Amino acid sequence: MLRLIQVSGLEDPALDVFTKLSEVQLKRYYEPRGGLFIAESPKVVLRALDAGCRPVSLLVEDRHVRGEAAGVLARIGESEAEIPVYTGPYELLTRLTGYALTRGVLCAMRRPPLRDARQLLGGIDGQTRDDRNRPRRIAVLENVVNPANVGAIFRNAAALGMDAVLLTDGCSDPLYRRTLRVSMGTALQVPWAWIGKDPEDWRRNGMKLLHECGWRTVAMALRPDAVEIGDLDLGGTDRAAVILGAEGDGLLPETIAAADTVVRIPMQRGVDSLNVAAASAVAFYLIGGKDSLAEKKPLP
Repeated sequence: MLRLIQVSGLEDPALDVFTKLSEVQLKRYYEPRGGLFIAESPKVVLRALDAGCRPVSLLVEDRHVRGEAAGVLARIGESEAEIPVYTGPYELLTRLTGYALTRGVLCAMRRPPLRDARQLLGGIDGQTRDDRNRPRRIAVLENVVNPANVGAIFRNAAALGMDAVLLTDGCSDPLYRRTLRVSMGTALQVPWAWIGKDPEDWRRNGMKLLHECGWRTVAMALRPDAVEIGDLDLGGTDRAAVILGAEGDGLLPETIAAADTVVRIPMQRGVDSLNVAAASAVAFYLIGGKDSLAEKKPLP
């Protein structure tokens, strides 16, 4: 059930979740019972609803109430709970939020429960409750701080056959507004989990955890002795973890040293490296997506 409310000014405290609270404050909004995130655009909101996320309130450009936001509002309107929908003209909402709304819609939603990294990996024996659905190819992001890069990596992971994403504490949160928007909502489709609660958890125990759970680790690094990614032979390994490092600095030396294999993407014309999101697309296709996409290709 929806309750349409016309926004008349800039100081309504009910709009603070859209206008004043930082991403960190949103994340801690209901502590210790989880927090909020902001889904931006109809497609992202619908994917969040498909993932079981609960809407709290919406901010909608008035011309989109019967336009691009109509499908979102119809879907949320099926709920028995009363959901406030704040509406106003483009100019006012832009002043409120400080940016132009993508497709005229923002939705504040409850954050889904966090997954456990060890459970996502399949445990020490590599088994999940349903072994047929256990992950075979995962991405591990080490201290990737740019929200747009994290969002693009999730979109690549969804499109190119990766089964899950693990993130170190130094990464941008996949449910930050910009990250989620760039991912086109796929951060709500691809399972993900944090590795540890602080940077030292990854440094001390991250690679050990991957190996304990039976994963072959493939580190992406620009080293002259690294294997060219096109020549990588996984030797029938059914569980491979692709590890991507921070923008600029790359992977930690200890991560590279602990990896089973170090690979690089060969460069031409004097280019020294690719953006981490672009590199992820190459790696996911060659290590994860090529085989799974071929399996799904319809027969002629």
